[in-house]
Amino acid sequence: MSELLRVEHLTKIFTSGFIGGFEIRAVDDVSFTIRKGEIVSLVGESGSGKTTTGKLILRLIQPTSGRILFEGKDILQMSKNELKKNYYRQVQAVFQDPFASFNPLHPIDRAFDLIFDSYLPDVSKGERDEMIDKALIQVGLNPDQIRGKFPHQLSGGQLQRILIARALLLKPKLLIADEAVSMLDASTRIDVLNLLGDFRDKYGTSVLFVTHDLALGYYISDTTIIMYRGTIVEMGDTEKVFHNPLHPYTQMLLESVPDLNVKWEFKGIEPEKEEGTVYSLQGCRYAPRCPKAKEICFRTRPELHEVEKNHWVACHLYGGE
Repeated sequence: MSELLRVEHLTKIFTSGFIGGFEIRAVDDVSFTIRKGEIVSLVGESGSGKTTTGKLILRLIQPTSGRILFEGKDILQMSKNELKKNYYRQVQAVFQDPFASFNPLHPIDRAFDLIFDSYLPDVSKGERDEMIDKALIQVGLNPDQIRGKFPHQLSGGQLQRILIARALLLKPKLLIADEAVSMLDASTRIDVLNLLGDFRDKYGTSVLFVTHDLALGYYISDTTIIMYRGTIVEMGDTEKVFHNPLHPYTQMLLESVPDLNVKWEFKGIEPEKEEGTVYSLQGCRYAPRCPKAKEICFRTRPELHEVEKNHWVACHLYGGE
């Protein structure tokens, strides 16, 4: 598969306060690629920088440094008109909170009208209705029960599926799905993930699937990227990352997934522990929590190292020093 998107040394620093403030490196020197027709899962805890990475790729926020190349063109150099005409027509997104994506004063049909008015102005009214109905049916909704309704008349799950249908109307080359199925019930989640897979197979749509749910990431993705405190700690073929996790953080994440065959046993309340060491920008971000940390982990940041084909890890336990 040929390359669709390349992220190079992407960094986003937020500052807080005017005098004596501090910096937050939400995304710190992140690089990866997405190939045409590839589904990539960006996995990590809350605060790992995965959502910020998605917003940077969409240019909803500006990076501090780095480059984002879409089909070889740097989107950071594009004007607003170029973004609308050449980028957003081919790159769409679905976010975690569907309620924030609708104007409560307008029926949900307006969300579809904006897509047609902006990107498909030559489509007739009759053809519009047919395309909208088909898209709603694809995500498991009955058009007669949905169209004309206001956002407050629908559930969060219904609104989320409407947003997915809206995005897929354009048959984009890249869909950024940021916790896109978090508002759906378990049975519907799989249906929507299968729909994303079908679009990949039929139209070659690539997907950046941002999630904290390891099971969903494993189910849908070809490649998995594990983030921790703004950095990539491990990435590669999903099968290799999940079945041969190398970084201690990845190992901890996978060990934390509950086993349905084991019932949790209450063992009493443990006494409070002192706060751990604040992570160092010079060393590995995970070092203060890592049971395998060595001295070098606190003073030198590890580079991504290819341990096996299509499997990289940023850890001093493998290669390098």
